[in-house]
Amino acid sequence: MFFASSNDLYTQFEYADDPDRVVIDLSQSHIWDASTVASLDAISTKYERKVKTVEIVGLNDASAERHGRLTGELPSH
Repeated sequence: MFFASSNDLYTQFEYADDPDRVVIDLSQSHIWDASTVASLDAISTKYERKVKTVEIVGLNDASAERHGRLTGELPSH
């Protein structure tokens, strides 16, 4: 995932109608840049505002490192 796809990622969820616990499986994806981390942060924040939890699973090592290093450090939507 990179900036072009991550821009659309945020709008792909039904935040109000989704269950209280959401799992986002990225096992078939790779985080290529900071914009994807920012989108994932924005998704997590929006769920938190609705008192829901989100878990991101399946990140490969490079994606997990990038996500761990940048999450919470970038401006979001």
